[in-house]
Order: sequence, then C-alpha cells, then structure tokens
Amino acid sequence: MKNKFNICMIGVMLFLFGCQTPDDLIPSTANNGINSISAFFTDENGNILDENQGKFTVTVTEGNYDIVIPVSYYYPQSSDNQVTEQMLTKMRISANLDDNVNISPSLLYLDLSSGKTHKFTVVDQMKKVHEYTIRAEIVKSKACAIEEFNLPGFSISGIINETTKTISLVSAEDLSSQLAEFKLSPHATISPDPGTTALNYNEDQKLTVTAHDGTTKAVYTVKKSMPDKIASGIRPGSAKILFAKKLIADLGAPVGNHGGLAATRDYVVISTRDNQSIVINAKTGVLLSPLNVSATGGGLNNMYNTADDGGNVLICNLAQNAGTFKIWKVKLPSGTPELFIDWPSNTTLAVGRKFSVQGNIESNAIITAPIVSGTDSKFARWKVTDGVLQSQTPDIVTVSGISWTTNVDIVYSSATNVNSDYFVTRHGNVDGDLQYSLLNWVNGANNTVRTSLTTANDQWGGFLTNAVDYIIFNNIPYVLVNYVNAWSWGQGDQILLANAGSFSEFTGPSPFGNNGNIGGAVVWMDGLSGGYSKYNFAAAGASTHNGNGTGDVAFVESADGFFLYAYFMFTNGYIVCVQFDCVDI
Repeated sequence: MKNKFNICMIGVMLFLFGCQTPDDLIPSTANNGINSISAFFTDENGNILDENQGKFTVTVTEGNYDIVIPVSYYYPQSSDNQVTEQMLTKMRISANLDDNVNISPSLLYLDLSSGKTHKFTVVDQMKKVHEYTIRAEIVKSKACAIEEFNLPGFSISGIINETTKTISLVSAEDLSSQLAEFKLSPHATISPDPGTTALNYNEDQKLTVTAHDGTTKAVYTVKKSMPDKIASGIRPGSAKILFAKKLIADLGAPVGNHGGLAATRDYVVISTRDNQSIVINAKTGVLLSPLNVSATGGGLNNMYNTADDGGNVLICNLAQNAGTFKIWKVKLPSGTPELFIDWPSNTTLAVGRKFSVQGNIESNAIITAPIVSGTDSKFARWKVTDGVLQSQTPDIVTVSGISWTTNVDIVYSSATNVNSDYFVTRHGNVDGDLQYSLLNWVNGANNTVRTSLTTANDQWGGFLTNAVDYIIFNNIPYVLVNYVNAWSWGQGDQILLANAGSFSEFTGPSPFGNNGNIGGAVVWMDGLSGGYSKYNFAAAGASTHNGNGTGDVAFVESADGFFLYAYFMFTNGYIVCVQFDCVDI
C-alpha cells in the first residue's frame, strides 16, 4: 500500500511541474552582445608581437555598427618608429562577447590597412541578427599627462595628483628661478617648457601639456605646499623608484668587493675595500667625486660602511683579517675619516662583515656588530650618550635559541634604551634546519626571540639574508630586509618592507616570493619580474654572480617627515632608491 501511495505522489508532481516551460535567457546588458574588439600586431608567422603595447582595443557602443579600431601612430608608443600600412595587413583580431553570442565569419586575422573594411554578423542572446563593419585607423595619441616632475636643484620630487591635475612640491626652501626635470606622455609637448625656462615655484605655475594629436590638452598647476599627512604610516601606492644604477657598469664598483651602503639625506657611499669609496647623489644616483678613505688604510680596513641619522658615515675593518676591530667616522662631502671605536682587547672574535647604528653618534646611538663564530649567536654593542661613546669595549650580548653564519645583521629599535627590542636578520636554524633565512624580532629585555618572519629557504631559490634596517615613519615602525641569491641559478635578490608595529601580527605573505603578493606585516616588495630577478648580476649585465651573498639596505627620512627613502643593493647587480610618502592627497 505504501509503494502505491509513493507512485501516486510522484505522478502528481510530474503533472504539476512537468508542464512548466523553461525561463527565457535574458541578456546581462542592453547591447547587442559584443562588448569590444581588439587588434594585435603580428610577426611574419602570425604570432602576436606584444600583448601590451601592440594591442589596440575599441569599445562597442549601442547603436554604433561601424567599428573603427584606433592604431597608434608609433610602435612602441614611446618610440619614434612610425606605424606603416604593411604592419596592418595581418592583424590578429579578438572579440569580447557576452555568453551565448555568436559572430561570423570567425575573427582570426584581418587586413586592416588603409581602405580595407570587413563585414561580420553578430547573433545576440535573443537570436537577433546585427550587421557590423570593422576597419582600422592610424591615430595620434590623445595622452597628455605629466608622469614625473622633479626639481633636481633641491632633490624634490613632485607629488602628482592626476585627478585634480596638481603637482605638489613639498618644501620650505626658496624655489625661485628653478629648472625642472619631467616626463610626459609619449610625444606630448609642454608649455612653458620648465626644463629650459627657469620658473619661480614660490608661486603657483600653470603648465599646459598638449597631446601628440595637437588638440587634446591638460593644464597642471604646480604648487609649493606643505600638505597634510595621512593619519599614520606610508601612503598606499606611493612607492616610486627614483633611480636604479648598475653597480659595475654605471658606477665602476669593483667586482664582488662592494657590500655596504651608507645613506644620508644628500649622499650614498658604497664601500669598495679600496682607498676610495663610491659616492652618488642620494636622490638621483648621479656619480659624484669619490670619498678618500686612505686614512683607514684601505683594503679590508674599508670592509663595510653605514650611516647614522645625523649624516655621519661610519666605516669598519674586518677583524681579525685586518687586525683588531675599528670603526672610523667621516662627514661628506669633504671630511677625512677619524678613528671612533678601537677594540684592541678583541684578538680572536670575527667581527666586521656588518654593523648597524641606530640614532646619531653626535647625540644618542646604539651600535651593534654581529660576532661570527658559526656555533652561537653573540654580538657586540656600544652606546653613545649625549655625543660621548660610553666605552671602547662593548657589551657582549647573547641571543638565546638561535645561531647564524656569516650572513647576519642586527639593528635596535631605540637609540637610547639597550633593553629595547631589536631585529636580527640571518641565515640560520629553524628547528635545527639550517636552510632558512629569517628576520627575528628579539625581546631586548631578555634576548629571546618574540617572533620570526620566516620567508624563504634554499629549496625555493637560494636565499640568504644579511641586511636589515629599522625606522619610525609617520608614527609607524618599519623594517627593511633583503633576500640575496648567492648562486648563479634560482630566484632571489628581493627586498621587502614590513610593518613592525605589532609582534603578534609580524607574519609574511603566503606564498612568499611573488612581487605584489604582500600580506601580513609586509606592505611592499620588489625584486622579481616574470619570475626573474630584476636587480641581480644577470639583470645588470655582469658576468660574475654574487658568490659571497652580500648586499645592503638603508632607510632615510626627509627633514620635513613627508618622505621615506629605502635604499637597497645586491653586489654585482644594482643599487636602487625607492621613495615613499605620507602625503594626504
């Protein structure tokens, strides 16, 4: 009886619902199902040349049945290579269509040279038929933007607000009668030309940019201003590379022997293990007169250099290879190195591959130098109070639970408190595994690790870490750390900037290694492009890889507190300056 009842119920349901007709498919938009058409330049084999600069797209609007694809006057657009009719004879075509929309004949290759028009049919989601024509037209660019604007005389980089067409020059200096450096949209012109006409930027200046088409214009207002800051930290998206210089080809660095950079507000000094160190402009990377360090003895007495917050460049030797450990101090542009620290009682400990200074040795500072033994984790620490070095003999501090090899750097978070937290970047152990590169956040009161930013291992691509810096910018603490590839294969040579505001949130992105894949505490990362290193020896065209796995990083804050400069270099590769800001635009 139960089975008969179930059969009856099924029959009723089939009768009630089986007679319903399916819902009609309603198109998602009000057009005819075709959204855009793209054309690509191809080579002789029909392969697309460039999916970025060689792609030309037109949006299809409702009611427009004559589709004209605008092809740039030059290719690439930033070059002076004029597009020819021959380049249009075999263009690869693709259409962006809605679902269930058909186009015929198939769009694959079309001759879009002058005078050629092609007809095709679109059947939309409602099965309506629409006839279109497609052709191309070589057009001059309508782009008329100021992409970069700088006053090199004061090393000022203008902050461009494209929405309001304003350029802010953050400065309290007298900016009268200044020449500018700038970058425009390709083939655009500017009037007046601020590169040849000195203008008074103490007053607002109007600059008119005219596109290559001769009619499209944009008027920018250049303002000297002291704008508001955002609530805290770095303004998202403000990262801007000011320069990237090849250490060997551009700056003449000796192969392999340049592992340290000392960054001040005006100069960057690169150590050379020679009697002269390389000096470049801190904002442009222009090569300047070298720094004579022969007073140190040169060679391994010029092993490494760094800088404090007061513009002092500090130079150290390699102990014990070059005798007992010493640090010299010098101020640019014309100073002579003077002996600052002499630690003669140390006749056995290996020191000098790296050292760091937090603060200003003319007021208050903490100086740290890792000791390399291969078995434990000790570092030497000096303190400067009110401009006076407290002792030539340092405190020896042991960090519990970790170890390191020659690739290690340590920096404090305070210039006055030896019990403040500090950061250790090293190639060392994680649960007994020596194949990891880490950034450790250490409790300065008891010298135990609070947390670690474990980001890479040799299996992934040959990373070493050997440089870290710390700064508080716009009320937020940040750390800058490098990841260096010491091999001729694999990935690496990356840089990352992390928020150090909370050790409980001090985590890295997952997976690590992809530019733009920021997350956790990491707010910015650079170094890879298409899976390859952008700044290593190969990218710089050098024949020798960075076998010592050396490199360096440094933070510098502008005097007005609006800009943060991050410097990094990879031996035999590049030295790079990245500008961040906290301007509320």
